[in-house]
Amino acid sequence: MTSRTTPNVTVERVYDHPEPEPGVFRVFVDRLWPRGIRKDDFHYDDWAKELAPSGELRRWYSHDAAHFREFRARYRAELESDEGREAVSRVTALADGRPLVLLTATRDVEHSHADVLAEFLQEIP
Repeated sequence: MTSRTTPNVTVERVYDHPEPEPGVFRVFVDRLWPRGIRKDDFHYDDWAKELAPSGELRRWYSHDAAHFREFRARYRAELESDEGREAVSRVTALADGRPLVLLTATRDVEHSHADVLAEFLQEIP
């Protein structure tokens, strides 16, 4: 199972753990639906498409780990925008203090937007 954890925020691949987890809030954070997964076979509490990187940034990055440092900076700038802050606030309000599980279909979790998002969420007071 591929996952990364920081206190109260975990990142998991959608293919590794599709079952509900009592006491946690599971948020799918990709803009596109994952291949090979039927909506009725996958448990998530919210699909926060607006927390995914913009299409332009996603295409530029193209999951090339050599560009991760620049991707991270650009994506964090998107999260810092008014729209990004609003999306983050919506999800944290829905979670209502429960631990968050950020769900993504990416293969390389360590170099993914979900990992950057987890870090960003941990910095919120």
